[in-house]
Amino acid sequence: MGAFSTPLSGLTSAQEQLQAVSNNLANIDTDGYKTQNLTFSDIFLQTGVTNGSGDPLQIGSGVAVSSTDSDYTEGNLAATGTSSNMAISGNGFFITQSVNGAQDYTRAGDFTTNHAGQLVTPSGDLVLGYPAVSGVVNTSAALQPLQVGSMTSPAVASTMIGITANLDSDAAIGATAPSSSLSIYDSLGSAHILSVSYTKTAAGTWSYTVTVPSADVVAGTTGDTTVGTGTLIFNGSGQLDPSSTLGPISIPTLADGATVPLALAGPFGTATNPTITQTAMASATSATTTDGFASGTLTSFTVQPDGTINGTFTSGNTLALGQVAVASFANNQGLTSVGSNNYQSTAASGAAVIGLAGTGGRGTVVGGSVEQSNVDIASEFAKLIVAQQAYSANAKSITTFNTLSQATLAMIQ
Repeated sequence: MGAFSTPLSGLTSAQEQLQAVSNNLANIDTDGYKTQNLTFSDIFLQTGVTNGSGDPLQIGSGVAVSSTDSDYTEGNLAATGTSSNMAISGNGFFITQSVNGAQDYTRAGDFTTNHAGQLVTPSGDLVLGYPAVSGVVNTSAALQPLQVGSMTSPAVASTMIGITANLDSDAAIGATAPSSSLSIYDSLGSAHILSVSYTKTAAGTWSYTVTVPSADVVAGTTGDTTVGTGTLIFNGSGQLDPSSTLGPISIPTLADGATVPLALAGPFGTATNPTITQTAMASATSATTTDGFASGTLTSFTVQPDGTINGTFTSGNTLALGQVAVASFANNQGLTSVGSNNYQSTAASGAAVIGLAGTGGRGTVVGGSVEQSNVDIASEFAKLIVAQQAYSANAKSITTFNTLSQATLAMIQ
């Protein structure tokens, strides 16, 4: 009897629903997993038969799955404390590259690092982003695997120094103030102690001398070598007067072989924002700064909301290591799942629009966190009960049809 096909389609659909619910429940702890939902549609035979009123006479022929949709609602973001873990708050997908070179997309940010220090997924796929050179990210470059381990920062020669200090206005003429000392770095990353000494030459006027150890300039020598001088003139409010003469600070050669001469800007701020004063307080230096760094090795890294990965080095320097790229699609439902939390684009999804996090409708990156599965266990149990009852009901229909068919056969006999 052809009527068997109707409840059989119900059994098949209920079984497919049970399979989808089971898959959702199985992935309740899968990072970045998106709940899958089935949509059903009825099946009607095409017929031209009508009743006396002209209304069509149709009897349903069963049910079929019309679509499978993924719920891309954002899951809870759970902090892990692992610097390599990331989550996207909002729209978008991380971009990965499989071992065969295929470009995939994922919401699961439970990344780790491989033996080469590259950012990878648990299955070994490389996480792609924009490279950085000397701490500067090039967002125009082609996507590359992100390097976050086994790195060193180059030495950065100092180009400026800054001294925040006060000179005692009550000091006698001819008195000296405690020197200001700070470390500067040459192109090889070697540190040199630079000292600034002060002598009061008149009321409101101080001369200063900048020195470095002579052995740093010529090996084997002793004493200090003067590399800069100037005159500080203060007005009646203790502020540095524009008539002050701030001579250049220059070290043309160094004994360690550094080939780049040091020419230092500073050291007392600018004419509009000076960092040295003369007031009736003890002479003292409160702060010193320089922009140079010695070479260092990477100790840790953090991920910023725009996807920039900032590395901290033993030198104290912080440099950008790269920037995570984020992809978005015109139609997320058109993506096809390929396993391992990965998706691939299709004609239905449209091509990936790749850019920076926080731009073009893409979400921001949350470092040290992962996006959890968005499966709602209560909803899935409710679906499970409905699917179970549907299966039982359709099975009962089949047994009924079977009873009728047996009765029909008995009549023939």
